[in-house]
Amino acid sequence: MAARIEHLVTSGQFSLDGGTWDVENNVWIVGDDHEAIVIDAAHDADAIAEALGDRRLTAIVCTHAHNDHIDAAPALAERTGAPVWLHHDDLPLWKQTHPDREPDAWLVDGRTIEAGGAALRVLHTPGHAPGAVCLYDPGLATVFTGDTLFQGGPGATGRSFSHFPTIIDSIRDRLLTLPPETKVLTGHGDATTIGAEAPQLEEWIARGH
Repeated sequence: MAARIEHLVTSGQFSLDGGTWDVENNVWIVGDDHEAIVIDAAHDADAIAEALGDRRLTAIVCTHAHNDHIDAAPALAERTGAPVWLHHDDLPLWKQTHPDREPDAWLVDGRTIEAGGAALRVLHTPGHAPGAVCLYDPGLATVFTGDTLFQGGPGATGRSFSHFPTIIDSIRDRLLTLPPETKVLTGHGDATTIGAEAPQLEEWIARGH
């Protein structure tokens, strides 16, 4: 059976640099009727587990370690036995939320994580956070971008651990090279496509960021 993508929105808070904001996060479940991967276990482990049903969860993949994307990851891992995956460069951010529990495995650029017919290739896309990653499945013609790319432009870079020129370089080198019809499923808000975002992004790049 071919993989499918399911979407769950959870609500909670994002905290960094002394500020706290109410947020809604996209949680993505990718797989088939038997096994699945969760991308960004945000806020509500119970709601995610309910959406999974009796499927086997093979991996909890974190696009980056801001607290609103990882706060429910340990609880979901304990409940399901699935390992938590994170890029090592985001370990300092992870420890701000989970000081006593490290991730179970490290995401590495180019690695593919498979489950239920899905094959998610890790693209290291620093800028929003040092260890930010996107996950590209050519078979699904989809890239999961976390907070690296949204409908309307790049993710925020105004807080600690972030850098605007770096996120633009990541988008140029890792995302704009994907087919224009590739669907972009984000960490917050609505979906878009690479082709829809390319003109404005290319204009920024031409202006030297």
